Amino acid sequence: MSEGVSIFHDQQAHRFEAVIDGAQAYLAYLELGQQTLDIYRVFVPGNLRKRGIAAALTEQALAWAEQMQYQVIPSCSYVERYMQRSQPLEDS
Repeated sequence: MSEGVSIFHDQQAHRFEAVIDGAQAYLAYLELGQQTLDIYRVFVPGNLRKRGIAAALTEQALAWAEQMQYQVIPSCSYVERYMQRSQPLEDS
């Protein structure tokens, strides 16, 4: 995760946001009801990529969803891959 990234959760806009070097990165979601979130987009400007910002946004959003007991639908391919990598391996 990118150290020193300050992330703001704007619940009214349904976004987690970070402003770094004057540029904004964000993760956007929809509340679908019945304790379900659809995380549909993570955007990081080109000049901020490869710094762990997308991972930091995703980690914070998933932690909040877990705290609020939401089920997450990862419509965003980045979030889907992040969740797959983060799942513990099951014993055979």
